Parts: sequence; C-alpha cells; structure tokens
Amino acid sequence: MDRLNVTNPFDGEIIGEIVLSSERDVETALATAAKTYEANRKGLPKHERIAILKKAAEIMVGRSDELAMLIAAEGGKPLIDARVEVARAIDGVETCAAEITHNAGVEIPMDLTPAGNNKLAFTTREPIGTVVAISAFNHPLNLIVHRVAPAVAAGNPVIVKPADDTPLSCKLFVDILHQAGLPPAWARCICCEVSLAQKLVTDERVAFFSFIGSAAVGWKLRSLLAPGTRVALEHGGVAPVIVGPSADRDQLVPSLVKGGFYHSGQVCVSVQRVFSYGSSARTLAEAIADHASNLVVGNATAAETQCGPLIRNREVDRVEAWVEEAVSAGAEVMCGGKRMSDSCYAPTVLLNPPENCRVSREEIFGPVISVYEKQDMDDSIAQANSLPYAFQASVFSNDYTEIMKAVNGLDGSAIMVNEHSAFRVDWMPFAGRKRSGLGVGGIAHTLEDMSQSKMAILSFG
Repeated sequence: MDRLNVTNPFDGEIIGEIVLSSERDVETALATAAKTYEANRKGLPKHERIAILKKAAEIMVGRSDELAMLIAAEGGKPLIDARVEVARAIDGVETCAAEITHNAGVEIPMDLTPAGNNKLAFTTREPIGTVVAISAFNHPLNLIVHRVAPAVAAGNPVIVKPADDTPLSCKLFVDILHQAGLPPAWARCICCEVSLAQKLVTDERVAFFSFIGSAAVGWKLRSLLAPGTRVALEHGGVAPVIVGPSADRDQLVPSLVKGGFYHSGQVCVSVQRVFSYGSSARTLAEAIADHASNLVVGNATAAETQCGPLIRNREVDRVEAWVEEAVSAGAEVMCGGKRMSDSCYAPTVLLNPPENCRVSREEIFGPVISVYEKQDMDDSIAQANSLPYAFQASVFSNDYTEIMKAVNGLDGSAIMVNEHSAFRVDWMPFAGRKRSGLGVGGIAHTLEDMSQSKMAILSFG
C-alpha cells in the first residue's frame, strides 16, 4: 500500500503520513457517493445537518491548538496566523449551519398576465448531487471547510482531495465531521496520484466540481468535465494596489506589509503590485522595506515567526529567478532580494521593475512586493488592468474623487478602500475574473451553487 510522507516545509521533518488511494478506492468513493445521493435525493434532514455542523464546530473549538499546530507544521503558515485560520474555519462551519435556514425557495407570482390566473407557483432548493473538490495548500483547513461544509449543508455527498503537501488538516476535518455524526458515506477524503485525481473529477457521476489551485490546471480540468457537471474555479491574481497622494502613509505601510507578506505571499490576493503617484514612490518603497526587513523569518511552528517557508524548496528557486530577472532588467532592491535557506526567501521589496518582467505580469506567490512610480490615477489604473487576471484590488486615498475613480476603474470583483487587497471575511462573495476564476465563493454563495432550484406550479379553481 503506497503512502505519502507529509513533511514540515521548513526543514523536511516528517510529521505524518497518508495512505494513497488506489483506482479501486476512487471508484468505491464515487459509487458510494452516487448510491448515497440516489437513495437520499433530498439529503439528510436539515435539522440533522444543522446538528452535525454545530457539533463539528464544537469539536474544533476543543481541538483548536492541535489544528493550528498542524496547519503550521504541514503548511508553513506561522502559528499566529494558523490560529486565525482555525478561528475562521470554526466560524465557517457555524455559518454553514446557519445558512441552511436561508437556502430556501420563493413564491413566483403567476397572475401577472391572464395566462397565470388560478395558478400558484413556488420553488424549493434541492441538493445538486455528488460534489468533488480539489483544494490548495495555502489554507489547509479553511479552504477545505469552504468546500466540504457547504456541500454537507446543501445535502450533498462530497469527496475532497487536498493538496499533497497538506493532507493532514483535511483528513482531520473530515474525521471530525464523522465524529460529529455525519455518516462516512457523505464525506470522504481522497489522496491519490494526479491521473486518478483527473479520473475522479471527470467522472460522469460528479454533479459539481470545486477547484482551488493553479489556473493552468483548473482551466484544463474544466475542459475535461463530463457534460452537465457544474464547476467553480478559484485561481490566483497579481493584485494591484493604488496609492494616491492624499493617502495616510502611517496607516497604509503596515497594511501593505501584512497584505504582501502574510503567509510569505502565498495567498491568491496578496499585495504584489503597488502603484504610487503624486508623491515619491521611492519613499513609499523605503517605508515598506523598513517594516519588511524587520519581519522574523523561520519555522512556522515557532511562536515568534512572522514569515514561514515557501511550501516547496523549488518555489524558493523560482522566486529567486524571478527577482534576479527583474534586477537584471533594472529593478532596484530595497530590501531582501535573496534566499535565506533552501526553504525560505527573504521578504523583498523592489522598486520599478519593468512591466515585462515576470514579477510585474505573473502571480509570484512569494514574499515580494513591487512598487512602481506612476504619473497619475489613469496611468495606475491602466497598468493595474493590463493583465489577463483580475481578483481583488485596493486603493489608498483620503480623496473621495480619487477613491471613486479607482473603484469604478479597477477591474476586480472586490475593491478595498484603505485596506490591503488580501482582506477577506468568509461570508462575503469571493471571485476571480478573467483567468482568475469562475463562479463566486463565500459560504452562502457556495451553498447556493451546490444546490438547485425546482419549481412547482399548482392550478386551482
């Protein structure tokens, strides 16, 4: 039986292992999910789903420290941020339980024309069917919660494949759901080879596919889905931030540092491109660099660590190559600009890298912020919107006209005002545009996607 060793990305220490599923295991999971759905097309009674999710949240509260340490150990997220992730995950499970109340139908008015006289119409919400989810490494618990808990809340059987780097948090959450009373047939964690994962996703029994990860993989899988399979994709962005001359520098610098170096930049909406006009971009870059150079880099399980390792050593190699390319092309290193070890790259601030460099055009997914000197707001918006990616963006300004010009002009699903681009609460809509994704995330929106509407029309009189 093949097993996968799970290691701490900082030093390679083995922290656990996972049994890899075989082709037979994948087929069994799909067949069980399909059989479960066919036998329970309305799903478990809603009061049972609510009770299970509430109990799961209660169990998670009791195991918060264990969950946080596991996130830090397998994912490299600093312990201080891992604790925040656990709190968010617990809140997400509780939110799913609450949203079951709102996942309901409506009355459709019929007598708007004579044809509708003596008719009553209403809709109900039903489970969509088997849900398959593939998740990324960077939020190893909360991303799983955002896929699995809404599926349970909507009444669907769900099969989830976590990232190979971070499967332990996923397995533990699914185990907690079972402990809370969810029959095992309704939720299963599968870890398998890529070829089997593709077979799992593209099977005709899959009603809904949820994916978080690279755009190249997500869009390819979408093209291979069986006819009728619904899909939600969440990819990355190259998040832009515009800084106007009226912005409060004392407020924005700590915010940009948090938004750019949280989890060492391994977040799909991390601050990456900062466009400054009307005052010195160099001064802004120096201020960001001053804060960033004081961040503590190390093992994520250490209480003092603020920036952990990148998830794999080859990601350090990639970030190093991208920064070297930018510097060779004329970018100025304000801080960092070098690897600290095989697994860690120093928090880095670059000034004015050329627009054709990879740090300016692609998601770096590492601890690098680039600051650009721009002529005005129009120039900033034009460069911000110049890429085939659009997710979240932000503007820092105390001028209402500047703010509204940025809000109206920036291409993004959410524009933060005087807040970094990585801000999120779990109940708000969360969606990539263009190559950055398809569909809308957020607990309530995902629950709605994972259910379907049915209308009944009654004639009388």
